[in-house]
Amino acid sequence: MKTLYIIRHAKSSWDFPDISDDQRPLIEKGKNRTRKVLDHLASIDTPCPDCMMSSHAIRALETARIFADTLNYPPDKIIISKKIYHGPAEHLFDQFYGLDDAIETVMIFGHNPTLTAFANFFGNKAIEWIPTSGVVCVNLDTNRWTDMNLCTSRILFYITPKSL
Repeated sequence: MKTLYIIRHAKSSWDFPDISDDQRPLIEKGKNRTRKVLDHLASIDTPCPDCMMSSHAIRALETARIFADTLNYPPDKIIISKKIYHGPAEHLFDQFYGLDDAIETVMIFGHNPTLTAFANFFGNKAIEWIPTSGVVCVNLDTNRWTDMNLCTSRILFYITPKSL
C-alpha cells in the first residue's frame, strides 16, 4: 500500500505585477489557512511523509516548507521539479516512477488545473476543483510506484480550509 497526498499551494499574492508567475509569494492568509489544514491533519495522526516533492514555484515551495516544518520533514530533502509547475496531469506520474518502492507516503505540492485532474485519476469521488491549501489523500493498492496509474485506488479524504 502507498499513500499519496496531493496538495495545492497556499493562497499567493497578486500584488507584484512585475514578477513572473512562478515567483509569486504566499500571503499571510494563505499561510494561516495552511496551518489550519495542518492542525486538522495532526488531529487525525497524519504521519510524516517519506518523500515530499514540489513545483519550483515560490508559492508551492513555501507551502511545502510549512508542511515540512510542521511534520518534521527535512526541508532540504524536498524534491523540486519544474515539471510539476505546468503541463498535463498525466505527466505528474513521471515524478513517481523513479521513487524507491521502500517509500510508502509521498506529498506532492503544485497547482491547478493539473492537480485537480491528477487527483481525479484516482477518483472514487469526483473533485471539481482543489482550492488553495486543499489536500487530497489517496490510498494506492500497490507496493510499486511504477504501478500507481494501474492499481486500484481510492480517495481517503479531501479537505479544504473552508471545510474545517
